[in-house]
Amino acid sequence: MKDKDEESVESPLVQKQSYNDISPTFCVVMLKNGSTIKLEGKIEEFLQTIKEADFAWINVQVDDLKEDGSKVASMLGFKPSIIHELVSQRFSGYDDHVAELGLLLPAVRVRALEVEINKLIILMKSNIVVTIHGEHVTRLAKFARYAVTFFKKVPKNLDDVDKISLVLIRILDENNERNFDGIRAIQEQGEEISKYLVETNKFKTELGRDIYKMKHALITYMEALWASLDVVHYLRYGDAEMITDDPIILQKVGMLSGDLTRQISISEQMSNVLASGLEVMQSIYNNQLTQLNNRFSLLA
Repeated sequence: MKDKDEESVESPLVQKQSYNDISPTFCVVMLKNGSTIKLEGKIEEFLQTIKEADFAWINVQVDDLKEDGSKVASMLGFKPSIIHELVSQRFSGYDDHVAELGLLLPAVRVRALEVEINKLIILMKSNIVVTIHGEHVTRLAKFARYAVTFFKKVPKNLDDVDKISLVLIRILDENNERNFDGIRAIQEQGEEISKYLVETNKFKTELGRDIYKMKHALITYMEALWASLDVVHYLRYGDAEMITDDPIILQKVGMLSGDLTRQISISEQMSNVLASGLEVMQSIYNNQLTQLNNRFSLLA
């Protein structure tokens, strides 16, 4: 819920709420003097510190990705048009402007058998990584707790592009892990649906509808994973100027690709199981219909 004080009303870039005691708008910075700090608040308060950064990660929550996201991009030195291009894509996007790079990734949230796909925008330029998202994307809060420690572990002798690539890979991994939670939620619902298999009187009213919902959820979920895999494929060779070409760091991108491929395979297996379940249900329907016809024949 928005605060009613003057500050919260005048700027859409001000933090709207906190999740897990962490402000949704924050900045983690490795300064050139070797110290690491974390700031929370408004974008305007980060600008001077970012100028003194060796490398930095800025996370911003906005109400409207296109309008507010464009303002954020402009304030941080990016072209606003890069936001417009990414937001216009469905689930994923890759926009390379040589001196700056924009990515769009799906952030999956599964509740019961409803799959909600939100958009996560990642911008890269020089020595900063920016993540922009709506209020329903809270998955980066966990990484935010450990970001200072992570920044300290990044070798000081690396080039800027290598440092921000490591930060990007860590953010991509966190987003993927939270997306992978979706298959667990769908599996749990599958267990509930399987209970109906021993209750033939519920086939017509519940089982058919639930199996359809589960299959639709799986298809949407797999579509999101394929979209994530497309973005990772663009990164794996380090062709963009903003992405490292260090083979050791790029191996981490390959690992992300492998994780996504395995999750897609698991989802496809679940889809095949559902298809088998539908065949079983159809066979039972046919048997029930045959029994009914036999009774009518006997009465006749």
